[in-house]
Amino acid sequence: MGGTMTELRFEEAMARLEEVVRRLEAGDLSLEESLQIFEEGIGLSRWCLRKLEESEKKVEILLRNPEGEWEAQPWDFERQLPELENAKRNANDQ
Repeated sequence: MGGTMTELRFEEAMARLEEVVRRLEAGDLSLEESLQIFEEGIGLSRWCLRKLEESEKKVEILLRNPEGEWEAQPWDFERQLPELENAKRNANDQ
């Protein structure tokens, strides 16, 4: 992997992680090579997860507050995605 992980873009890290998985699944590496590339994959996986978590914290969504005014709120994926899907279904039903 050229450069450090701090120099990588998320897409590059994911592409490298996919390559690591392909090489491990091929099964043609020595034990030493497998362990080395596995460790690289774990590092890439953790780095990607950290980047995703950082990105999720930055995402905001516009919601109406109780007074009916629009305001930006942090995106809570697990809570708000089902709410948005229900709202979309309700809008399509009307």
